[in-house]
Amino acid sequence: MASLDSKVPGGPVETKWTNHKFNMKLVNPANKRKHSVIVVGTGLAGASAAASMGELGYKVKAFCVHESPRRAHSVAAQGGINAAKNYQNDGDSIYRLFYDTVKGGDFRAREANVHRLAELSVKIIDQAVAQGVPFAREYGGTLSNRSFGGAQVSRTFYARGQTGQQLLIGAYQSMMRQVEAGSVELRTRREMLDLVVVDGKARGVIMRNLLTGELEHYEADAVVLASGGYSNVFYLSTNAMACAVTAAWRAHKRGAYFANPCYTQIHPTCIPVHGDNQSKLTLMSESLRNDGRVWVSKIKDDRRSPLEIPEAERDYFLERVYPSYGNLAPRDIASRQAKYRCDEGHSVIPGQSAVYLDFADSIKRNSEAKIAERYGNLFQMYEKITGENPYKVPMKIYPAPHYTMGGLWVDYNLMTTIPGLFAAGEANFSDHGANRLGASALMQGLADGYFVVPYTIGDYIANNKIEPVATTHEAFKEAHNNIDKQISQLMNIKGERTVESFHKQLGRIMWDECGMARNEKGLKRALEEIPKLREEFWQNVRVPGDANYLNPELEKAGRVADFIELGELMCRDALERKESCGGHYREEFQVDGEAKRDDENYCNVFAWEWKSEKEKQALHKEELKFENVKLATRSYK
Repeated sequence: MASLDSKVPGGPVETKWTNHKFNMKLVNPANKRKHSVIVVGTGLAGASAAASMGELGYKVKAFCVHESPRRAHSVAAQGGINAAKNYQNDGDSIYRLFYDTVKGGDFRAREANVHRLAELSVKIIDQAVAQGVPFAREYGGTLSNRSFGGAQVSRTFYARGQTGQQLLIGAYQSMMRQVEAGSVELRTRREMLDLVVVDGKARGVIMRNLLTGELEHYEADAVVLASGGYSNVFYLSTNAMACAVTAAWRAHKRGAYFANPCYTQIHPTCIPVHGDNQSKLTLMSESLRNDGRVWVSKIKDDRRSPLEIPEAERDYFLERVYPSYGNLAPRDIASRQAKYRCDEGHSVIPGQSAVYLDFADSIKRNSEAKIAERYGNLFQMYEKITGENPYKVPMKIYPAPHYTMGGLWVDYNLMTTIPGLFAAGEANFSDHGANRLGASALMQGLADGYFVVPYTIGDYIANNKIEPVATTHEAFKEAHNNIDKQISQLMNIKGERTVESFHKQLGRIMWDECGMARNEKGLKRALEEIPKLREEFWQNVRVPGDANYLNPELEKAGRVADFIELGELMCRDALERKESCGGHYREEFQVDGEAKRDDENYCNVFAWEWKSEKEKQALHKEELKFENVKLATRSYK
C-alpha cells in the first residue's frame, strides 16, 4: 500500500497559497502561445478554466457533451454560492468559512485545499459582479446574503433560485469572448471516451462526435477534466440524464487514482419519487430551509391534511434535535433525520417516504409577495410538477442523491496521479471531505477554474520538457482501437434487455445497499449482485441503431457500463471504511443515530488504483493532518 504525496507547501495555512503562487515557475506570455491545453467539460469549472487560460494566451481546446455549454448541469444549481465577505457583519471570516467547511466535511478533507478555497471565495464574487452576474441586492444596492446549512452566519450570495444559471452565463460569456478572439476552440456534442498517455504524461483525448459517431483525436500539452460528478450511478438523482462518470472513469483506467468514491451526498429537500417510470428527481433548493420549517405529524400513519394537524401535534424534528442550527442543519444530518421519521411510520405520503416543508409561518411574518420574491421560480417549479400550491399547503420533500464528494485524486495543484492530467470542480475529490456544505459546489468549481488551474498548469508546463506529439502517434491509435472494439462489442451483443433496465437495476442496488445508510451485510450483498449484473449486461444488452451515426442508446450503454464498474468500487470503498463520517453512514458505527468516526484508523483519503479488467483496484492512502482545526466529534445541537 503506497502513500500519496499531496504536495502541500509548508508554512502557516494562511500563507500557503500566496507563497506557493510566488514559488511556482511561470511561462512568459510569448511562450504561452506555444502551448495547448484540452478542457473536457464546459460547466462552471471547465468554462472558467478555458476562459482564464485563453485570456492568458494558451491555445485551449474545449469540449462539451451538449449542443451548448449553457446546458451544463451547473445551470441547475439554485440556492447560491458561499463567500467570506462578511457583508452582514455577523462574524464571518475566511477562517470561519474554512472551519465550517472542514467541520461540515466531518474532518475528511485536506486542510490546505479548504483554506485556499475560503481565501478565493471573496475573489469569485468580485469576478462574477464584474461579469454582470445579477446577484440579489438589498434596497440600498448592496449585495444580499442568506443562510445555508452548516453555518450560523449569512454568507450565501444568490440570484433568486437561479444562481448556477447566472454564474454559468458569466463563465460562458467569458469563454465565448476567447472563442471569438481565437484562443479557445469550442467543440460541442463531443464525449471523451479515452485519455491518451504518452511517456507517462497526459497528452490528448479520444472524442466521439455524438452527431456522426466519428472518433476524433486531439493532442495537447496538458488536459483538464471538468466533467462533473457521478450521482447518476443511483439512476434516480437530481443530476441531468447526461451527467456521467465516463470521462473520469476512462482516465482512472489509464492510471488516475479514484478517491473516496463512497462519499456521496443525499440532498434533504427533493420532490419525492412519484412513479416507476421516472427517470430523474427534482431538487428543491436548500435555501428554502431559510424560511421553510420541516415537520411531520407526531401521530404515526396520520392521514389528515397538513392544514388539519394542529401545532401541538406537529414534530418540527430538525428544530427539536438540533436547536442551534434548526432547519439549517447540514445535508447529511438533515437527510438522515427525515429517513428516521419515515422509517418510524411518520411519512406524510401513504406507502411512500416524505416529510413536510412548510412556509406558513414565513408568509405570515413576511407576506406572500416577499416569499415569492425570494423563491418564486422554485415554488412555480414545484407546483408544475406536483399540482399543489406551496403558498397554500406545505411542500412534500424527501432526500435524494445529489452530489459526489469523491472523484479523481488530485494533489494541491489539482493534478492527478497522471502527470499533465488535472481535475477541476466536482470531478475531483479535493475540498469537501465526506459531506459538502450547501452553496459550496459553485464556489469550488469557480475557484478551481478561475484561480487555481491557470496557475498550476503554468507551473507544470514550465517544469517539464514537453515534446511535440502528433495525433498519429501509436498511443492515439491504441486508444482508438480500444474504443472501436468496445463499441463493436456493445453493438453486436443484440440481447433482450434495454440499457435503461440495467441502469435502473444498478440504481436500485446502489440506493438500497450504498445509499443513505450502509452496513456490512448489504455492501457484501451488493458486491455479489453487481458483478452478476455486469456479466449479464455484456451478454444481454440490446443497443439499437448505428454506431456511425447519432445514437443516444449507444451513448447511454457506454456510460452505464462505466457506472456498473464504479458502483462496485463504491461498495468496496464503503465496506473498507469501517466508520461513519458525513454522507458515509455505516449503521454499525453510530451513537444515538449520529455518525461515529474512527480517527485513529480512518483519518485518511482512500485512493484506488486501476490494475486491469481481471484484477481488483489497489488501495492507497493519504494521511490527513489537522493542525488548524482540532479533530472533534461534529455537533450541530
